[in-house]
Amino acid sequence: MLFSILAGVGLVAVAQAQDVPPPAPALPPGVIGSPGGSGAYPAVAEVPASLDDHTIYRPQALPRAKMPIVLWGNGACRDNGLAYAGFLREVASHGYLVVAAGHARREEPLRPAPAFSTTPTPPAGAPGVVPPRQLPDETQASQIVQGLDWALAENGRKLSAFYGRLDPQAVAVMGHSCGGLQAIAVAADPRVRTSMVLSSGVYNRGTSSGRSQISVTKAQLADIHGPVAYVNGGPADIAYENAKDDFDRITAVPALFAWLPVGHGGTFYTAPHGGEYGVVVVNWLDWQLKRDSRAGAMFAGAECGLCRRSHWTVERKGIF
Repeated sequence: MLFSILAGVGLVAVAQAQDVPPPAPALPPGVIGSPGGSGAYPAVAEVPASLDDHTIYRPQALPRAKMPIVLWGNGACRDNGLAYAGFLREVASHGYLVVAAGHARREEPLRPAPAFSTTPTPPAGAPGVVPPRQLPDETQASQIVQGLDWALAENGRKLSAFYGRLDPQAVAVMGHSCGGLQAIAVAADPRVRTSMVLSSGVYNRGTSSGRSQISVTKAQLADIHGPVAYVNGGPADIAYENAKDDFDRITAVPALFAWLPVGHGGTFYTAPHGGEYGVVVVNWLDWQLKRDSRAGAMFAGAECGLCRRSHWTVERKGIF
């Protein structure tokens, strides 16, 4: 009897393991691929030798102005810092240093865009919805903080290419899905000025009710001390209800809740440069970290640019 039980457990473990494709090999330190992005500073991906379990994105030629620092967490908390390479090159090409958690492994290709949909995603456990993942997350929120510590150390290290080139007062943390939960977990860090939570939100049914193993609670939303933007794929996004509930609870800081009816995957892989998500993210970062009022016009004012942008729905608190 005991053997049967153990065999059954073993079969489940094997099945779970088979659900996760083997990771591509980690790439060695150095620049990866060609420069990209639509900004003024075409950007490259790179594995720094002193932080080889992360992937950075930076302008190929560093701008004269000090660069803000953007911290990134991957969807599914994947250990692949190249998973959002097109989108993150786009961000970096506007004059940012992006530090993404995860070894550089493999870039994802562009995919056909899904049809717009506002059909709600069934609750967790319903037919067609993937059950909670039992395997540990591949990356942790602590690695996001490690990326910030590394960047600030490089800014003060005389032999570093980033010596004196970064702005330690201009730090953002953001992530997609499970990475968005990592961003929420890190947002309380006093060095973080703003946060972006992309197709993500604290689980409404408790910390063990989703695919991630990260422990983030609704109570931690009160620790967010800077403006926060929730960008979501609409009712068809499995994280929509979680994100909307987060937004409704946040009262102490300026907050944005904006959704486009594209589902949980957003537009990271359906258009060059991250598509509509890329446009919104870059403008939010330019507004919050560079004090660019033209970028801020996308979010502020009675007739905000995003409010008038096709297919977007916008709610705001403390944004004028």
